[in-house]
Amino acid sequence: MAERKKIARPSADVLETLRKTMSEAEEAGLSLAASRSRFATRRREVSSEGDLAHPSTEYRTAFQRDRDRIVHSRAFRRLKHKTQVFIPFEGDHFRTRLTHTLEVSQIARTIARALRLSEDLAEACALGHDLGHTPFGHSGEKVLNWILTGTDEQVILPREVAAKAGSFKHNYQSVRIVDLLERRYEMPGINLTDESREGILKHTTWKKDFPFPLPEREGLRLDRACHLEGQIVSWADEIAQQAHDLEDGLAGLAPSRLREVEIAGVTGALEGESGDSISLIGRARLIRGIIAILVTDLIVASAARIEKWLTDQKVSSPEDFQRKKDKLPGSLVSFSKDGERMYHDLKEFVYRYVIQMFPIARNDGRARIVVRGLFSAYHENPRLIADYVLKRYSEEGGVPYLREVPLANAEVEVKRNYRNRPMFLRLIADHLAGMTDTYALSEYGALTGAYPSGAEWRNV
Repeated sequence: MAERKKIARPSADVLETLRKTMSEAEEAGLSLAASRSRFATRRREVSSEGDLAHPSTEYRTAFQRDRDRIVHSRAFRRLKHKTQVFIPFEGDHFRTRLTHTLEVSQIARTIARALRLSEDLAEACALGHDLGHTPFGHSGEKVLNWILTGTDEQVILPREVAAKAGSFKHNYQSVRIVDLLERRYEMPGINLTDESREGILKHTTWKKDFPFPLPEREGLRLDRACHLEGQIVSWADEIAQQAHDLEDGLAGLAPSRLREVEIAGVTGALEGESGDSISLIGRARLIRGIIAILVTDLIVASAARIEKWLTDQKVSSPEDFQRKKDKLPGSLVSFSKDGERMYHDLKEFVYRYVIQMFPIARNDGRARIVVRGLFSAYHENPRLIADYVLKRYSEEGGVPYLREVPLANAEVEVKRNYRNRPMFLRLIADHLAGMTDTYALSEYGALTGAYPSGAEWRNV
């Protein structure tokens, strides 16, 4: 048998050359206000992960590594089956949570490059920002939060237990996923840089003392404004969301109604459009015009603010900026007054005429029924939860694995170590938040349908 040849590894000199070239290329394109990968911090050293490939992949910056870890995660892949606003399986071209994420990433990268900020960090934050979203979009998120905070009228939890379990918000859940729930290494989480973790959390509103069980608060700078790349992602998320929600709802809107959107160029985009609906070309022309106008305004207005802040703070080097980053205002990346007015006009229009549409209202109702139903069922009878979830609870909660508890003792075990423990409520929340729409509907159907249709019955 021929002896297997060892895989050749790059020499130390080659790797050092790659690192130097990479660092120089990054530095050359960045402004003083950019987050630099050489200043990035992690909760754990990459070398501690025990991956033999790491020594030969040093041609990636820290933020590029973050991006790759997010893209290869299971949570990222699940986004393709999670609702954005319209139900994906009711139309081939509606956005999903995944396509929304890709659009946010594209817009964020464009803005970051124009402002000479870290495109890699902006991309990583954008790709990870919605990992913690529930099935059924914001509808599922709201119901889960009502349940956990004890304000839901149909799912009544023990008040003293719920008070210790915490509430729910998808941006905090996204950090919980990358810090704890995603498993690709021996240790929990995917060990992102603090800069990426912070940008993921702060893509929408946050509070320093929000009652949510983050596994690790260090590095998130909860009492500070986000870095500029994170501020970019926050606005890229808003621009993408309003623009594509409008596009997804255009089939139900007449051109005459669309002229109420007071954004420069909209009237021109609709020239020649008549009848009950706008043409496909007209839709594309309208949406790309809106995005271009808002992105351009954001870039121009932000560039002026950033430059003024650097001058006022007398920032003269990247090291100087790093020392003063805690002083960053949270509004350096934002629209001009005209741009802000256009954005709010668009958002108001979308919420009035698109979000109120019947298909979306029906999905909201479905979300409430399914999330409430599953949470109640799991809380009442934990034996209905998947094996891998019960095993995780057994390992982390220090309780017997429920499947191995004698049936005669199961109810006593449930009362003692499940229903009345905040950790179990959080376990249900983690499980439900991680579900795709299709999985949640399948689970709900399996529990409530008159006849089971799962594969487990086919050989009976």
